[in-house]
Amino acid sequence: MNAVIYARFSSHNQREESIEGQVRECRAFAERNNIRIIKVYADRAVSGKTDNRPEFQRMIADSAKGQFEAVIVYQLDRFARNRYDSAIYKAKLKKNGVKVLSAKEHITNEPAGIILESILEGMAEYYSAELSQKIKRGMRENALKCKVTGGNIALGYKIGPNKEFEIDPLTAPIVREIFSMYAAGMTVTQIINNLNARGLKTSRGVPFNKNSLHRLLKNEKYIGVYKWNDVVIEGGVPAIVDKELFYEVQEILKKNKAAPARARSQVEYLLTTKIFCGMCGSNMVGESGTGRSRTYYYYKCVKQKREKACSKKPVSKDWIEDLVINETIRRVLVDEVIEMIADRVVELQERENDNSALKALEERLKEVKKSIANIIHAIEQGAFYESTQKRLQELEEERQDLEVRIAQESIVKPKVTKEQVIFWLNEFKKGDINDPEFRKRIIEVFVRAVYVYDDKIIVTYNYLEDDGQPKASTVEGDESGIFNDHGSALTSVTPPTKSYPNLFVLPDCFGIIIEIADKE
Repeated sequence: MNAVIYARFSSHNQREESIEGQVRECRAFAERNNIRIIKVYADRAVSGKTDNRPEFQRMIADSAKGQFEAVIVYQLDRFARNRYDSAIYKAKLKKNGVKVLSAKEHITNEPAGIILESILEGMAEYYSAELSQKIKRGMRENALKCKVTGGNIALGYKIGPNKEFEIDPLTAPIVREIFSMYAAGMTVTQIINNLNARGLKTSRGVPFNKNSLHRLLKNEKYIGVYKWNDVVIEGGVPAIVDKELFYEVQEILKKNKAAPARARSQVEYLLTTKIFCGMCGSNMVGESGTGRSRTYYYYKCVKQKREKACSKKPVSKDWIEDLVINETIRRVLVDEVIEMIADRVVELQERENDNSALKALEERLKEVKKSIANIIHAIEQGAFYESTQKRLQELEEERQDLEVRIAQESIVKPKVTKEQVIFWLNEFKKGDINDPEFRKRIIEVFVRAVYVYDDKIIVTYNYLEDDGQPKASTVEGDESGIFNDHGSALTSVTPPTKSYPNLFVLPDCFGIIIEIADKE
């Protein structure tokens, strides 16, 4: 997995970890979890109370390029200013296939907070989709008239006075030349080298590469086809390339296409950062190994993997994931639990929506304004020193920062009702257990941590029952109903050997103990 690091340091709070310290902890976390760091984004002396964070915004934009799958932060408060903003930005990253990981909080601090944030994320997606629909209606009207609807203009075209496509006399010949070169037998690499050596650029103003050249060669717009979503209009744009040449190129592309690339079967380990060795408490990370007939996927204790300092043997990926998902559905997605979770989420929201933070900011602003007035009065009386001027400047900067923060705290955040929470949780009951996205979502939202022993598994969830005590259940071999649909067997894990009393149950969450019994 490729990942980037985001770090933020505010000079106003000396208790925060430095940029260097944050990055060091994030790199150590990445190394423990077999994650490759490709870039570091850092905002120095920038408050998390504002979205005006250049490196943060650059990271969000770069997430669309498909170069990384995760963002690692020192702590989750480095990521966003509040839960609502966190949900919005996580939704943007999720859309691009990127998740947020915390180096110091493998599990976020408050269980119900994860569920609340997931609901807010869903709301953000809904409002975004609603706005998108309104925009799309206007774009569709333009599309039916074969007008430009925004986005990048294909090489060889320009926008006319009525927002219609027109042939660009400067770049259209380059397009025709590219089609002719490919039809004549030149390879994609040869064409790219030729174009770049001549200093020619794509429509985005960057050098050509394989992706941009393939997109160009496959673009039906060059034979006059206008396309926008489901709107397809033959002759909707002026053609640059003859149809005969275009279809000749398409045939060559088909012939030259390599055998279907093996699905990037980059196997996703759903329990990454949430699964721990019960014997030593270390992370367990995804591993694979090839046998005679197939590849095996499993989770392995980091300490055993690196130092051979733990005796815990690996556990089968599919087996443990099926177990956790099935138990989660069986124990969490029931009416009484859903009702209880809804109550907890609403309680948390009410707690977080109190105005104590706003009052504290307003009190501090009064103090700062009073100090500024005193200094100005002293200056008027002739007490003007370099240190006085410096202090006045510091107070003015703090005043401005406080006023911004007060304005942000005063904004009404969307609130979810108990009914909305229940509706959202009930939607999980409709999910397909074999759908990879559904499986991932179940674990992301509900599962807090999984501790694996030889003879038991402890699963903790993002909610707390009234007594707060773990409940026990027993899985006996492969005859248990939990395995019927997945074909897992007890042999998939290390046979039970002995019991380990040190249960790593996290506070403020409900846990279950799954005891694995030998099948005689």
